Amino acid sequence: MSNIRLENITKRFKTTTALDNVSFSIADGEFFVLLGPTGAGKTTTLRVIAGLEKQDEGQVYFDDELADGLMPADRDVAFVFQQYSLYPNMSVFDNLAFPLRSPLRNTPESVIKPRIQEVAEKLRISHLLERKTAKLSGGEMQRVSIGRAIVRSPRAFLMDEPLSNLDAKLREALRVELKHIQKTQHSTTIFVTHDQIEALTMADRIAVLDEGHILQIGTPHDIYDRPATTAVAQLVGSPKINLVEASSQDGTLTVENSTLSMSAPDTMPERLLFGVRPEDVKITQDGQFAGKVTLTEPLGVETIIHIRVGDQTLLSIVPGTTTMRINDDIRFDVNSQRLHFFNTEGTRITGWL
Repeated sequence: MSNIRLENITKRFKTTTALDNVSFSIADGEFFVLLGPTGAGKTTTLRVIAGLEKQDEGQVYFDDELADGLMPADRDVAFVFQQYSLYPNMSVFDNLAFPLRSPLRNTPESVIKPRIQEVAEKLRISHLLERKTAKLSGGEMQRVSIGRAIVRSPRAFLMDEPLSNLDAKLREALRVELKHIQKTQHSTTIFVTHDQIEALTMADRIAVLDEGHILQIGTPHDIYDRPATTAVAQLVGSPKINLVEASSQDGTLTVENSTLSMSAPDTMPERLLFGVRPEDVKITQDGQFAGKVTLTEPLGVETIIHIRVGDQTLLSIVPGTTTMRINDDIRFDVNSQRLHFFNTEGTRITGWL
């Protein structure tokens, strides 16, 4: 496996800048996730690493050696696409064996068979080896697609939203399997997703992209608990963070158009954005603040409560189901140790606690 480094990568398509001065490094054996909305530049980043796109500026390094002059085949990376890209008239075995039988590798058949059996066992597709891929389900085809990458033992795996076309239950199962395989094989993996749950549960580190820019790089804990911008704060977390305008004066923070107010450091700017995640809004009988229930969203394991406070609405999470109904008057507390403050440009204000 390899470490990979991108330095000041810029990629343009005519008048559109897909990547703008993007830099990051991935350690050998790291599970690195590129997270961002559609059009953020995630797939373009993978294609530049693989050599399928040539950047306009910047350099790509593999193990501290410049890779820009290498053809895609010579970079020895395995690309797993969102679409399965299998040969429908071949058996699963032959699809898995295809990269090993290529003229570039020309692997002996005596080596191919045990390697395929080992990978098929890990992905639980051993019983499908003789079946044509055209007769597989979506989940089975994606397992084969992933297996075809794993069987090569490449320098790095590049995975472009490989789970997005699967149903929720299968997506969850494959998420666990992929993470387990990555950790047991110590494989360098770059995984692209727009799904914040995939990012938080699978990544060693996450790079958040938006419109070709890196907004933040950090561990899942960093990204969730200390988002660098409001864009990062809103992208990660379900339900989304409560984010409202506020003002600070004489050590008091006031949320506009509501009865919410609390103490704040004198160093706060006069105008700012106040954020608190729904799990940090605690409904309790003797809470400091008063509000009215405007909506409940029961999800089984928890219920999302919409609380009206003046002209503002805050979301709260309560475990399990609840007897609360629309128009109920309630009281709640806000966890003062878990607040997020941003300036009016959306950048995190640090050093306030």
